[in-house]
Amino acid sequence: MSSPASANRMLAIGGLVTLLGVLLTAVGFVYVGQAEHSAVKRPFALVDTAGRTVTEHVFEGRPSLVYFGYTNCPEVCPTTLIEMADWLNELGPEGRDLQALFFTIDPERDTPDVVGPYVASISDRIVGVTGSEAEMHKASQAWLVVARKNGDGNDYHMKHTTSLLLVGRDGRLKGLIPYATPREEAIDKIRQVLLRQEPVQLAGT
Repeated sequence: MSSPASANRMLAIGGLVTLLGVLLTAVGFVYVGQAEHSAVKRPFALVDTAGRTVTEHVFEGRPSLVYFGYTNCPEVCPTTLIEMADWLNELGPEGRDLQALFFTIDPERDTPDVVGPYVASISDRIVGVTGSEAEMHKASQAWLVVARKNGDGNDYHMKHTTSLLLVGRDGRLKGLIPYATPREEAIDKIRQVLLRQEPVQLAGT
């Protein structure tokens, strides 16, 4: 039988876990609000893996899954892109209007001929975006994405924001999918935040 002291400790731990969850949710809402305000009308000029010019208007007209990462990332970035491809496959026709964008935060190494094969090896639905360091900095700053080098010379890593951004067809941030979010939870969030609030006309309807 548990002692009163043990029971109190368990209650305290449970309270702390609940508080942490509330705080993380609050931080997420604050980030979404700040990023939504920051990203509006912040111009940049980049290029995608098909050679097309990409500007801040790329987020308008279609709901988007947006991820900022880099090809030399050892785990988080490839895992996130593989998961993104899986979500798109699971959504099928329901998610056909979604665009999936991978913005590199390491344009020094991630040139178009590097990013292109990288995203193509994962999914033909994901479009890689790169460009000059200055323009990429504008894009990442617009969405309040943290990205900085860790290390010297060519053998460096990038510390960066790991959450995936959910952007509505109005070009505004609607939510985040944090790294390691369970599959069903992520797919349901995409449906709730991007698709069910912004209905997609399916064939034959």
